[in-house]
Amino acid sequence: MTKEQLNQLGKTLWNIANDLRGAMNADDFRDYMLSFLFLRYLSDNYEAAAKKELGRDYPTADEDDRRAPLAIWYAENSTDIVDFEKQMRLKVHYVIEPKFLWSNIAEMARTQDADLLSTLWKGFKYIEEKSFESAFQGLFSEINLHSEKLGKTPKARNEKLCTIIQKIAEGIAEFSSDSDVLGDAYEYLIGQFAAGSGKKAGEFYTPQQISSILSDIVTLDGQEPATGKKKKLKRVLDFACGSGSLLLNVRNKMGPHGIGKIYGQEKNITTYNLARMNMLLHGVKDAEFEIHHGDSLLNDWDLLNEMNPAKKLQCDAVVANPPFSYRWQPNEALGEDFRFKSYGLAPKSAADFAFLLHGFHFLSEDGVMAIILPHGVLFRGGAEARIRTKLLKDGHIDTVIGLPANLFFSTGIPVCILVLKRCKKPDDVLFINASEHFEKGKRQNHLRPEDIKKIIDTYQYRKEDKRYARRVTMDEIEKNDYNLNISRYVSTAKPEPVIDLSTVHSGLIDLEKNIVKTSKKHNGFLKELGLPVLPK
Repeated sequence: MTKEQLNQLGKTLWNIANDLRGAMNADDFRDYMLSFLFLRYLSDNYEAAAKKELGRDYPTADEDDRRAPLAIWYAENSTDIVDFEKQMRLKVHYVIEPKFLWSNIAEMARTQDADLLSTLWKGFKYIEEKSFESAFQGLFSEINLHSEKLGKTPKARNEKLCTIIQKIAEGIAEFSSDSDVLGDAYEYLIGQFAAGSGKKAGEFYTPQQISSILSDIVTLDGQEPATGKKKKLKRVLDFACGSGSLLLNVRNKMGPHGIGKIYGQEKNITTYNLARMNMLLHGVKDAEFEIHHGDSLLNDWDLLNEMNPAKKLQCDAVVANPPFSYRWQPNEALGEDFRFKSYGLAPKSAADFAFLLHGFHFLSEDGVMAIILPHGVLFRGGAEARIRTKLLKDGHIDTVIGLPANLFFSTGIPVCILVLKRCKKPDDVLFINASEHFEKGKRQNHLRPEDIKKIIDTYQYRKEDKRYARRVTMDEIEKNDYNLNISRYVSTAKPEPVIDLSTVHSGLIDLEKNIVKTSKKHNGFLKELGLPVLPK
C-alpha cells in the first residue's frame, strides 16, 4: 500500500469520525472508532487463520448467503466446534464466534438490526473471556456501549452504532485488511485525535518525528554509535507508553524480528487498552509484548519490583515521554526504594527525575536510554541539582539535545532529550542545540526530515558544529556547578560584526566631500535659473 493510499484511508476514517461524532467529545468517539477498527483486524486475522486451519473444508462465499463462511461451517459442523476452537486458541490465542465477526456486525449495521448493540457487547466480552492469553483480558473494558453519549435510549444508541459501523465498513471496504495497513490507519487516527485533544494528547501520544529521533538513538550501538545499528535488542521498555507509538517506532527501526520482547507500562486504563490494541494491530504477537496497567512512580508492576539483582529486568533500550513536571507524593518509603536510594528523591513539584531514575534502573550495561523532559531538569537547583550532579559524576549522561518549542500537542514549551548510558566511552557530554532547526506551522512547529537527520548524524558521529553542537569536558561542566543549560555551552546567537573604526571614519570623510561637491553643483543650477542659492 502506497503512502498516498494510506493517507487516503486515514482521511476517509477521520472524515467519518468528524461527520458522525456530533456533539460527542473527540476522546470518547476515538475509543469507539478505534475499537471497531480493531475488531475488524481481529476478525480478518481470525478468518484467515480459520481458512488455513480448515483447508478444503472451509466454505466458499455465496452471493445469496450473506453469512460469513465460518458461520456456514459452524452450522454444518456443530460436533467439531470445540476441537476447532481449541486449535484456534493455540494458533492465534483468541476465539471469535461467527456471530461476533466484523462481517456479521457490519451486516447487522447495514440492515439496522435492533440487536446490534447487544451482539456487539456480548462479542467484546466473549473475546476477552475466551481468549488464551492475558493480552486480551479487559481489552474493551472502557468501551461503554450503553453510554448516553451514544443516545438517550437503547434504541437511539443502537441506531447510532449502526450508522457508525456501516460508515466505517463502507470506508475501509476498498482498502487492504493487511495488519500493517490497519495498524498504520490506527496510528494515523490516534495522531489526528491527539491533534484535536490539545493538552490531553500528551497523555497518550508522542509525535512521530520525535519518536523517530528517540528510536534512532536507542537502536544505534551503545558503546560505538558510529558503527551503526544493533543487530538485536533483547528487551525494550517504555514505562509511560501511552498508546504504544514510541515502542512501535523502535520495533519499526529494528524490523519485526529485531526485538526479543517489548515491555510497556501505562497508568491511564483507556490508553493502556489503546496500547495493547495498537501492538496487536501492528502484527506484534501477544507473546512478544507485555503491557502493564499501573503507576511507574510507585513501581506497582511485580516484574519490575524484583528485589533480587540477579533477576532484575535489564533492557537494551529504554524510551519514554513521561508527563512533564508532574506533581507527585514522595515519602520516606520511596526514599529507601532501590531506584532512588543512591540519588535521592525528586521534589514533589516535579517528578521528572523520578521518572528518569525509574527507567535508568532497568537499563542494561550496554543499553541506551532516551527520555523527553522539560528544560528545567538541566538547571533547576535543590534535589534536582544533586541528582543531576551524581549522574554526571558517575558518567551516565551522554548527550543533551535541545528541541524547538511548540512541537507537542500538549504544550508549547521547548523540551530536551537526555541520552543516558551505564557505561559510556567519551569522558565529555555532547550538547546539541537544535532549537532553531524546524519548519513553522500554524498550530505547531515541525521537524523536517533534514532536521531529524542532522540531530541523529551529530549524535552518531559525535560531531561538533558551530552554533549547533559541541563536546563539553567534565571540567567545564564542573566549573558551571553541573548546570546543563544548553545555551551556556552552545549558543545559537550570531556574533555582532566587528566594526573597523578607521574604515567608518574614512567613509564619513568621503561622505562629507560628496555633500560639499553636490551642494556646489546644485547651487550652480539654482544660479542659472535666477533662484536664491542654498546656504553653505
